[in-house]
Amino acid sequence: MSKRRVVITGVGCLSPIGNNAQETWDHAKKGVNGIAPITHYDASDDDVVLAGEIKNLDLSQYLDHKEMKRLDRFTQLALIATQEAVADSQIDFMQMDTHRVGVYYTSGIGGLETIAQQKDRASERGFNRISPYFIPSAIINLAAGNIAIKYQIHGPSISHVTACASGTNALGEAFRAIRDGYLDLIVAGGSEATVIPFGIWGFSVMQALNKGKDPNRASIPFDKDRSGFVLSEGAATLILEDYEHAIKRGAKIYGEMVGYGTTSDANHITSPDPQGKGASKCMLQAIQDAQIKPSDVAYINAHGTSTPLNDVTETKAIKDAFKEHAYQLNVSSTKSMTGHLLGASGALEGLFTLMAIKDQFIPPTINTENLDDACDLNYTLGKGVQKEINYAISNSLGFGGHNATIVFKKYEEEKNGTHK
Repeated sequence: MSKRRVVITGVGCLSPIGNNAQETWDHAKKGVNGIAPITHYDASDDDVVLAGEIKNLDLSQYLDHKEMKRLDRFTQLALIATQEAVADSQIDFMQMDTHRVGVYYTSGIGGLETIAQQKDRASERGFNRISPYFIPSAIINLAAGNIAIKYQIHGPSISHVTACASGTNALGEAFRAIRDGYLDLIVAGGSEATVIPFGIWGFSVMQALNKGKDPNRASIPFDKDRSGFVLSEGAATLILEDYEHAIKRGAKIYGEMVGYGTTSDANHITSPDPQGKGASKCMLQAIQDAQIKPSDVAYINAHGTSTPLNDVTETKAIKDAFKEHAYQLNVSSTKSMTGHLLGASGALEGLFTLMAIKDQFIPPTINTENLDDACDLNYTLGKGVQKEINYAISNSLGFGGHNATIVFKKYEEEKNGTHK
């Protein structure tokens, strides 16, 4: 079976820097910081006081009463981001064979808020008084399940769960399924909503989170003073589609996805391989899959978590994969603005990488002032820059040693009406 081209025809998101895709991207280009004191609960006396929360979101504008009452927040965010992406793509599922449509939607943790609430309810009132919606609200696959139900999508509905690499794996696996002819269109992405005491403290006791009080010195990837990531919430959805299918229905096209790689460090439950060999191999796999050379890549959206181990390891991996070209390309961590959306981060950062190619613009790494000596690449500090970008990649590295990389390509329409 011949390989098919895969294009992106719709985008949607909710993030700490915007309540839709365009607002989020505009703010990313400007270097807007979405990290602020926690408002979802009183954290003023806690060790961790900062997070990347969605701002000014009125759920009632998007969801009906049942969806607001019965669904965990991570599923609610997934539905809202997907609603935007579907509208943006102008796809009419009623005009398609919906067995040729899939939902590849994920989360790193899923319904943590529901789990915490129902545990408290059980402790107070007895386990026989927990909600019958507890399990359907909490399990990770129900974001995908609810999207499939809402749009009557009858093809595969799958949640690829690989911790912080989940969103990138979801996009990559969707790319493969379309490229190899199994499906014509996939709603792909990730969602996370863990900014609750249970989530914050869970990561805090691991010494994974920044415990400072200054939002502008909290998520500072590659900085000597970095001390942990900032936990965030949000969702991002991309509509991936077979190129011929998209052209036939006259869809607008943001760009192409052309490569995907995924590996495992097989090293430690939380720490990456200190030499970055797994991440390096992952990038090279994706580049080989795209049938390009490392020197063709102009931009890397780094995993860039602002943790001591990740940033040095990822830098080593980039240098190992790209050799001297590592110093010629631009690298940035948009987590400096958004914080870390865990399982949704790869989906949001895939969107950023796609938009970077579309606008030929490298988003910045903000607030990083004093580079670690071991981090010596071009991290696009402070302000974004215009640059010719034909190919760009997005990296995600997850607890358990999961690595995932996707490659995007600039899409151009030729003057004679053909496409390349």
